[in-house]
Amino acid sequence: MAAPMLHAVRGAARRVPRVSCRCLSGSPGFLAAVARRGLFQELFPPEGPGLPDLLLSGPQTVYCGFDPTADSLHVGNLLAVLGLLHFHRAGHHAIALIGGATAQIGDPSGRSLEREPLNPETLESNVRGVRDSLNRVFENYQVLHGGHAKPGATFNVLDNASWYRNRQPIEFLSSVGRHFRMGTMLSRHSVQSRLKTPEGMSLTEFLYQMFQAYDFYHLHQQHGCKIQLGGNDQLGNLMSGHEFIHKVTGEDVFGIMLPLITNTTGDKLGKSAGNAVWLNRERTSPFDFYQFFVRQKDSSVERFLKLFTFLPLEEIEKIMEQHVKEPEKRVPQKRLAAEVTKLVHGKEGLESAKRCTHALYHSRIDALEAMSDQELQELFQEAPFTESLFEPGTRVLDACLAVSAIPEGARGFDIITRGGLSINHQKITNPDEILVPGQHILKNGLSLIKVGKKNFYILKWLHLI
Repeated sequence: MAAPMLHAVRGAARRVPRVSCRCLSGSPGFLAAVARRGLFQELFPPEGPGLPDLLLSGPQTVYCGFDPTADSLHVGNLLAVLGLLHFHRAGHHAIALIGGATAQIGDPSGRSLEREPLNPETLESNVRGVRDSLNRVFENYQVLHGGHAKPGATFNVLDNASWYRNRQPIEFLSSVGRHFRMGTMLSRHSVQSRLKTPEGMSLTEFLYQMFQAYDFYHLHQQHGCKIQLGGNDQLGNLMSGHEFIHKVTGEDVFGIMLPLITNTTGDKLGKSAGNAVWLNRERTSPFDFYQFFVRQKDSSVERFLKLFTFLPLEEIEKIMEQHVKEPEKRVPQKRLAAEVTKLVHGKEGLESAKRCTHALYHSRIDALEAMSDQELQELFQEAPFTESLFEPGTRVLDACLAVSAIPEGARGFDIITRGGLSINHQKITNPDEILVPGQHILKNGLSLIKVGKKNFYILKWLHLI
């Protein structure tokens, strides 16, 4: 449904200062608790009681946007999802907004080059994948933490394509564009940084902030939304939404900025940086996801426990005290990995990650036997997966040749006799040894063949007797 024509309230747009969320430490309710975790970095506007009083007045609606520029969200997006879930736990209504329309433009914030345009099929697939990410995390959150949420809170996933689809460009620019000032838009950091590059900035990207501001306005009008969450690189977009809504309606709305997650070199974790850890299993397996958090350094693990989990701060403090006494056990890292993997992939995803960990790093035969074909292929991503009919009398040499693990002839024979081969973590030195189910072939019909230190081959035996 097309929005009504907009009419400006008298008075110029106000300059919106920022304030650190440290000022919320004395605020009542969950806002102060979440600020102490470091999840809320800055907010605006800071004048008067503002946001704390609004939250105390009754359930509010908060939203955060996610542009579907890939078919999955990633760890860099996860804090925004957690921000919405913290509001939900406190009894407020959360909206995760998929930018099915704005993804065709692409947010210029934090980028040095314009995004490649998405074709309709790719965009549709991306929207579906991002929706799956959001719904799955919320469903896991409900199972794990839903009992702690206040009743009545809702969580909805919307797509802004639903309100842009039938808008005419001339009508939209006439009713919405007239409320934006070039000077203000040009002053945004995301614009200034791009204008200084040789490539510059296209008009399409320049107008992104107008569309995001209108998203906030639409949600404000249709859902009573007064709070927007965004990464701290989204300051310009958040401010544009605040200024636009105040100018048109005379009402105040609020923006809360979340910290950006970076790697050890300071690069933002995301698709653009080429180092994304994805939330969908098809892109990042539960094992790799789990290992990403297990490998976090001591210097960042406490912060990540506060940001990425719902563990009480008192419990985190005790975990860190234990870590000081027994750092070799890496208790904080393991707890962090377990909590976040459960949230993103569910309890079964965590169990899968642990099976893979035991199979790879602890050479556990029982873990290998419990693994599915999918888990084995995820764990040994570069390993060829071959299916073969099992015949009694098949030798070790035959199995290796079936998967091209060794060359034919004397050279392949020598690799085995010299101790360069293992099957299911057991070293084999006799090429003519007969394969025995339960030893060379696991209960799940699989043989994991390793040649040298890093070359794995997965053999699935069919029609086992």
